[in-house]
Amino acid sequence: MSTQDTAQDTPSAGPFHDESPRDEAPQYVLPLVVHIEKAEPPARTDALETAARAVLVMLSDERSRGEGENEGEWARAVRDWQDARIRKVVRRARGAEWRKASALPGITVTGKAAEVRVFPPVPLDGWPKELAKLQVSGTDLDDPADPGAPDPLAPVLWLNPELGMSAGKAMAQAGHGAQLAWWELTDAEREAWRSGGFALSVRVAERAAWRELTLSGLPVVRDAGFTEIAAGSCTVAAEHPGLRARLGG
Repeated sequence: MSTQDTAQDTPSAGPFHDESPRDEAPQYVLPLVVHIEKAEPPARTDALETAARAVLVMLSDERSRGEGENEGEWARAVRDWQDARIRKVVRRARGAEWRKASALPGITVTGKAAEVRVFPPVPLDGWPKELAKLQVSGTDLDDPADPGAPDPLAPVLWLNPELGMSAGKAMAQAGHGAQLAWWELTDAEREAWRSGGFALSVRVAERAAWRELTLSGLPVVRDAGFTEIAAGSCTVAAEHPGLRARLGG
């Protein structure tokens, strides 16, 4: 679940500020599976960036869009998912597990070395058996080297420097941040981002900059508190050049 804050100390009314109606709707989840082999796991930042891009690829895919006669095969599931809590769950797979998961309808997105497969939303209690048996734990990844400064011309998903999250949790939160940014963009900005391969960076914010980011008016993910961290915690601030320009930054 993610919510959007504005530049006030308290949350404003945003698309998910009133949680009650969404709690009453049928609940769906967006499954993401990260390929982690014991011998060669991906770097943490690479996995986070690839997961965020996978969410954007799913949202922009023709199969996820349209209504009526022009409705894509995944469009209704995506709408039902977005009408409820915006849940994402990251599981890991290796070897035969990965091959079985890759045979299901979905999209595999690759990073520098990371591979993440995103699947159309499924009911919270209706996971395909090939995915349901995959483990959520075991996604603790590290960066063997400093990822360096982000591209100043590309979107950046800034992580809260005061929260410790597993890689799997952080991947889901990065996906939330990318989705909130996507919703705020114009059609032209979305198309430009898509045509550029959804270039983005995920970085941990400097402590001194984090408060400014959360109060800037940029989309901010506020966690529902289901796993790992307290409900209401701000986890990601999504900084897209188009959004920053509209804020005068």
